[in-house]
Amino acid sequence: MQLTEIRVAGFGGQGVILSAIVIGKAASIYENGFATMTQNFGPEARGGACSAQVILSDSPILYPYVTRPDILMVMSQEAYNKFGPELKPNGLLLIEQDLVRVSNISAATRVFSCPATRIAEGLGKRMVLNSVMVGFFGAVSKALGVEALRSAIADSVPSSFKELNLKAFDQGHDFGLNKLTGEPVRRDLEDVMTTINA
Repeated sequence: MQLTEIRVAGFGGQGVILSAIVIGKAASIYENGFATMTQNFGPEARGGACSAQVILSDSPILYPYVTRPDILMVMSQEAYNKFGPELKPNGLLLIEQDLVRVSNISAATRVFSCPATRIAEGLGKRMVLNSVMVGFFGAVSKALGVEALRSAIADSVPSSFKELNLKAFDQGHDFGLNKLTGEPVRRDLEDVMTTINA
């Protein structure tokens, strides 16, 4: 795997940090690569700003902080407003489509949206929206293998919620695969906004 800088951001209670842990664990334990993860919280434990930085590589990582993310996964408008400008011009932007509205992005940015909260609510627990987003991330980014991500989720959540989280992951992954086959990877901003507002 080539060196990939990822930022996951949202608000406290959405499972932002767990998402980053799963991604890092999938790379370092289940794909025998290297990963670093750092995290940042707002003053409030739940509902405040929250983000995590993950770097993936096939060789040791010398600097553990994201400088310009290749992939930005955001689950709140505040997170998008704060971290959106950091994304590389040709980067990959993954958003929770009901909570984030995109503006002022490069035409080269690849944007994909997922109704992760609705999918999670359909499964009976809004709290698994992070597993939906990780599945979506796996399908769209191709940064890590699906089995590595599934194994990392199974190893990172309480056993009583393992089946639910894996189901959430699978639904997010399937949604991402459908997005890939149903629309081009690169679109101009007008097409992106049409997709998001649909």
